[in-house]
Amino acid sequence: MPHRYFTEEITENTAFLRGADAHHLAHVMRARTGEQITLCDGRGTDYTCAVRAMAADAVELEILSSAPSVSEANVLVTLYIGYPKQDKLETVVQKAVELGAVRVVPFFSRYCVAAPKKEEQKNERFRRIAREAAKQSGRGIVPSISMPLSFAAMLADAAQNDVALFCWEAGGGPLHSRLGDAERIGIITGSEGGFSPEEAHAARAAGCAAISLGPRILRCETAPLAALAAVMALTGNLQ
Repeated sequence: MPHRYFTEEITENTAFLRGADAHHLAHVMRARTGEQITLCDGRGTDYTCAVRAMAADAVELEILSSAPSVSEANVLVTLYIGYPKQDKLETVVQKAVELGAVRVVPFFSRYCVAAPKKEEQKNERFRRIAREAAKQSGRGIVPSISMPLSFAAMLADAAQNDVALFCWEAGGGPLHSRLGDAERIGIITGSEGGFSPEEAHAARAAGCAAISLGPRILRCETAPLAALAAVMALTGNLQ
């Protein structure tokens, strides 16, 4: 498979890679003039390109052809994740990108163990992880990683989807019965401490559909990925 990179510097028949990606292509992969790579504009279009020239901090590419990315799902899934402790969110971000999510939105709720700290710095790292996961998994876009929201702000954001699935260990309907023909789907999962009854009530009042992920209690880093994989399977995106 040709190597894959993202850039926004694309014209009719020329594109440029700069910075770390240019260094990787020129010095790590030791690309040669005429070598082909796959370039993505981050908006769902793939370009087959050939290396035209290399400089110290940039690689110039000739665009040979373009086509819509075939790797994007037919549903737009946003994961709303109760902020976990340690580095669990890094793992969730990476795997969520691989599975096809278009957004990851962390939030702080009543029983979150983690506390806000250096969130802008952390968000930069999460976005780098998302970008690398998008390259590795052949995505046509780089999913966005939001700054953490409050619980109330998260519910307001989730309500903008066609359906918002509230995963609650106290029970709910089966996931498959809630999807219908929704194209924009939100999945809300809790942190290590789960959700309080008051938060579950607020979620229902905001229009979220409570769902169960089965009789077993899933860890906070497992639940979002299990729900995302189930949604992708039920919508035909893991075939």
